[in-house]
Amino acid sequence: MSQAVIRTNNLRKMYTTEEVETTALNNVNLEINPGEFVAIMGPSGCGKSTLLNLLGLLDNPSDGEYFFVGHEVSKYTERQRANLRKSNIGFVFQSFNLIDELTVFENVELPLLYLGVSASDRKKRVNEALEKMQIMHRRNHFPQQLSGGQQQRVAVARAVIGSPKLILADEPTGNLDSAHGDEVMKMLTDLNEAGTTIVMVTHSPSYAEHSHRIVHLFDGHVVTENLMEHARI
Repeated sequence: MSQAVIRTNNLRKMYTTEEVETTALNNVNLEINPGEFVAIMGPSGCGKSTLLNLLGLLDNPSDGEYFFVGHEVSKYTERQRANLRKSNIGFVFQSFNLIDELTVFENVELPLLYLGVSASDRKKRVNEALEKMQIMHRRNHFPQQLSGGQQQRVAVARAVIGSPKLILADEPTGNLDSAHGDEVMKMLTDLNEAGTTIVMVTHSPSYAEHSHRIVHLFDGHVVTENLMEHARI
């Protein structure tokens, strides 16, 4: 069996102020294998986004172990986390997180600049990604000139441009109407079927059903995991 993309052992995250200590995640044990599509669900404030931040190497846990593709990364410095992130993880956010001053082409190109890809290769790969996401006709437009659905297509193109092992999606349909939400879910499903591992935080039971497995969080704990009937893993 292939090595897990993600494995956590008793992962904890505490936030401390002068007055109070809050436990956002408490002894989370999770394993995600290559090619899985996992949905994370739970009420607001249960730790979903905190978990995604830890899995995405945007933050370190307070305690426990986190193995990313076999490397124990829970004590990595910001520089070490950034180096691992840029070549392995793509992010899709609810708020799109596009840069207003850059065109669609430039937004999607950005991760390749960080990876040091040559100009000719960048142009080829960005054009291919824009064609795949059916947004090529908007390549010279700015984010504010696009609809929400179009902005999310650009965000997905940017997330996949570096061929990451893992895509983390935080409420990727949250700011979209149902038609555009369905469109984004189809894009994520297609990417997963092509071999990309996906972890998605969602409040939507119907969108969670696109996944192979649903992990339910409550008060910082994993309370249940449901394997979907169509899971192929």
